[in-house]
Amino acid sequence: MTSPDTTFWSAAQIVAAIRQHEVSPVEVVREALQRAEAINPRLNAFSDIYGDEALAAARNAEASLASGSTVGPLHGVPVAIKDMTPVAGKRTTYGSRIYEDHVTPHDAPIVARLRKAGAIVIGKTTTPEFANSGYTRSPLFGHTRNPWDDARTSGGSSGGSAVAVATGCVALAEGTDMGGSVRIPASHCGIVGLKPSLGRIPFTLLPSQFENIAHFGTLARSCADAALFLSCVQGPDDADISSLPGLAPALDRLDIDPRSLRLALSPDLGHYALHPDVARNLYDMADRLRASGAIVEEVDLPWTKAIGDAWDDYWAVYMATFYGEHLDAHRDIMDPAVVAYIEQGFAISAVQYKSIEIVRTEAWNALSSILSKYDALLCPTMSGPAPDLESSGADFAFEDSEGRYHGLSMTCPFNFVGQCPALSVPSGFTQEGLPTGLQIIGRRYDDAGVLKIGHLIETLRGAFPHPAT
Repeated sequence: MTSPDTTFWSAAQIVAAIRQHEVSPVEVVREALQRAEAINPRLNAFSDIYGDEALAAARNAEASLASGSTVGPLHGVPVAIKDMTPVAGKRTTYGSRIYEDHVTPHDAPIVARLRKAGAIVIGKTTTPEFANSGYTRSPLFGHTRNPWDDARTSGGSSGGSAVAVATGCVALAEGTDMGGSVRIPASHCGIVGLKPSLGRIPFTLLPSQFENIAHFGTLARSCADAALFLSCVQGPDDADISSLPGLAPALDRLDIDPRSLRLALSPDLGHYALHPDVARNLYDMADRLRASGAIVEEVDLPWTKAIGDAWDDYWAVYMATFYGEHLDAHRDIMDPAVVAYIEQGFAISAVQYKSIEIVRTEAWNALSSILSKYDALLCPTMSGPAPDLESSGADFAFEDSEGRYHGLSMTCPFNFVGQCPALSVPSGFTQEGLPTGLQIIGRRYDDAGVLKIGHLIETLRGAFPHPAT
């Protein structure tokens, strides 16, 4: 009997088929590894692939099932972990030559929780150095390419994880998001990317427990799988003082009556210039939501480029604080963009840095007045499709004669209000065949709400195709 092709199965499908003995964990993991080995030479999604260890874990999963042992909600599901996140006994390079041979002795809590749920880690995914960029390229591993057009970026900084999911290597991958690093590559690669509300998943990658723009997130091909991932990894841990106690149980169903929804629509967040296909796809999804019975109303969000500028300064101080110690000894082997951010951070005064909180507060006051009247805010994830590999964010960081900002990322403002979950779902394609994304911003801690709205959009949109890789 021929084994089924599980390449683009959802995590839920894989678990159900394994439990019903329709497919074995070994078959699923072997197929995932073969897929990863096939796409990696061209797209560079993985920094390391754990072939022998993953197959050994799959055999153990098969034995547990055969013995009648209780199995977890991700039993036998292959997953990938971003190369910012420790996996026991494996190297964690942070995309940096400085840490090329750095081996971490323990699993991060998020990895330990995935393993406890039965997931099988098949490898580490590429990241730019210290997750610094919306492009996944690093001095150590080079470019990670877009599966829809390999002359373009996958986005970043969780680009390797996004490509692994988009190409069917894994159904689920972990990412980190400090300014959009889950949502940016999700949009560029045509998949789902969730930045959960702050503290829902304990964040343990930094020497500080008090950083409040940093999140673990998930890359998936559906909102249902993103919800499954979240249910397995959320919950308190004293390793992160901000982690949330008393969380709601796992979401079993994402169905919602669209007639119960009142949604705000901000196409430009007050100041962005949009690619016409991004705008077209956003308005098309808004029309579909209205046709289903939801109220969707365009609102005025009086944000300006000052929010993005404040985030940029905040990020510079973040980089200087956590990675500035490497500058004297390793400047020559570091990404010049990282060096520039660190130097920018060192030049910012304490008063300038503290003043960023005023910008954040004004941004929140404007957003909260909208969320007090609506269930969520809809906007693009990115103002345009994936750019060329050799471009940079600086190429788009300008205002035109009408005062419209041409920067691509529309994500970083929502890390300034991290208590609000932010979900990116595919909204369509450009005329060139590149994916575009729609971002759903929820009320504080309403992760269930954004996932339900995302699931509704998936239902209205229909199945999103996979890249021809």
